[in-house]
Amino acid sequence: MKGSISSRSSPKLIDELRRVVGRRQVLISASAMRRHLRGFRYGNGYAVAVARPGSLVEYWRVVETCVKAGAIVISQAANTGLTGGSTPFGSDYDRPVVVVNTMRIKGQHLLGNGRQVVAFPGTTLNELEIALEPLGREPHSVIGSSCLGASVIGGVCNNSGGSLVRRGPSYTEMALYAQLDDDGRLCLVNDLGIVLSGEPEEVLNAIERGRFEEAAVEWTGVGSDHEYRDHVRDIEAETPARYNADVRKLHGASGSAGKLAVFAVRLDTFEAEKDAKVFYVGTNQPEILSDIRRSILGGSGELPIAGEYIHRDAFDIAETYGKDTYLMVKRLGTRRLPYFFEAKSRIDALLERVSFLPHNMTDRMLQWCSSLLPRHLPERLRNCRDRYEHHLMLKVSASAAAATQTLLQKTLAGRDGDFFLCTPKEGNAAFLHRFATAGAAVRYNITRHKKAGGIVALDVALPRNTVEWFEQLPAVTQAKTLKRLYYGHFLCHVFHQDYIVCPSHDWLDVEHELLRLLAARGAKYPAEHNFGHLYAAPTDVVEHYQSLDPCNCFNPGIGQTSRLLKWRGHER
Repeated sequence: MKGSISSRSSPKLIDELRRVVGRRQVLISASAMRRHLRGFRYGNGYAVAVARPGSLVEYWRVVETCVKAGAIVISQAANTGLTGGSTPFGSDYDRPVVVVNTMRIKGQHLLGNGRQVVAFPGTTLNELEIALEPLGREPHSVIGSSCLGASVIGGVCNNSGGSLVRRGPSYTEMALYAQLDDDGRLCLVNDLGIVLSGEPEEVLNAIERGRFEEAAVEWTGVGSDHEYRDHVRDIEAETPARYNADVRKLHGASGSAGKLAVFAVRLDTFEAEKDAKVFYVGTNQPEILSDIRRSILGGSGELPIAGEYIHRDAFDIAETYGKDTYLMVKRLGTRRLPYFFEAKSRIDALLERVSFLPHNMTDRMLQWCSSLLPRHLPERLRNCRDRYEHHLMLKVSASAAAATQTLLQKTLAGRDGDFFLCTPKEGNAAFLHRFATAGAAVRYNITRHKKAGGIVALDVALPRNTVEWFEQLPAVTQAKTLKRLYYGHFLCHVFHQDYIVCPSHDWLDVEHELLRLLAARGAKYPAEHNFGHLYAAPTDVVEHYQSLDPCNCFNPGIGQTSRLLKWRGHER
């Protein structure tokens, strides 16, 4: 590639990495590195190597080796992000790039009978969910991202949101991480609230093996967004409930977006809900859903567990192009999905060597296979889809079910809408269908690429006081799209909006046009997937990145910033 730094120009660096983690754990061929250099939905780039440390000490040594060699470090866990923020982007870096995949560093320590957890870089949400289940507790997020094998630390670094209304973005002020100071010295920062002494490798070894006394654990730190329950209820506020540029929630590892090498985070856990109830609401009038939202948030009753929205068009795309995801999660569970995605990537890499085969062959085969299977959604969900354009799923505690039913009856009386209380099977199906939607637009674009000109995937946060929330595009903009898919976390007013662009238009031009329209509505973007290489970070976020990484050696270029050493070309 023009301007790239090949592995042949970095033999010493590669040899040093092999000495640290072993030859098998340093990938240098294009096919072996493929899944680590391509974003789940967006972005791809070039690296001289992918290193896969197996312990926190090895992770520290890999970073130390890269720093000494003057190489860039891009830390990566499950690589399930949607904005390309955990992969290189292009090849025009001024130094060799090493991707450090941390998925081999797994495990967690439960503190205070599970009230809090210390999680390591390769620990997934699903693995943590399994560890907490016997204690009757849950991690911050238990559905959605966990279905894709996302890591706990990845969620913190990206201020990821999730569907659970009461918990807000994934946030902590307690973490253990490495950063470079202004002079390029690598430092270990311990903000875990656990007293550990010794040199960096001693500290890292102690925390990974749990070699610390109970008395060393302090209980004064912040392990979640304690303010969010009140924050989301302020329905007259002119700002969104949560979004990635909210400087209130940029602290250490939280919102660091790869500008630090994070070894561990300490987070609150939550009491698991038992016997939750799901109400399914359908209407042809978006203002009805707005009335429901404002009544719930503006009232004094218990907040719902989750409130998810899906538009009829997104429902249809997910039913056809998300069927295999739905069925895999239902039949296999979430814990096996990371292995499936890894195998899928390896097969794609092999098939791409066959010149006459189209790209993304596994997606095409999976889509063909799923098309042969019978309809998978419960009848009452499909009937609601036939009658109504807008759909809202409300999951509430058993203790709030009666009040929620009364509120829905009162709000919908005499209006164009209806609701029903789901059976457990229907409730699970409704939420699983909603979360299969995220990948369905990508599958649609892949399998019908000749009829589509690309995909614009946005996650946006509307102000909390927004009443007319459903997007009405100008005719000239609407004519540039084939499909417009709307779904999201309705009570938080965080929406995922996917646009399949007409082949006669450039998707990037359409994206810029859409973003201008959203800005005029007071929307903030991104809302919960971080800036990656897709969005330009605002000034205060860039200043935060610069304070974390003054040498610009960790994940340079994030938020469309400078990729050069010491932030050259970017005002500080």
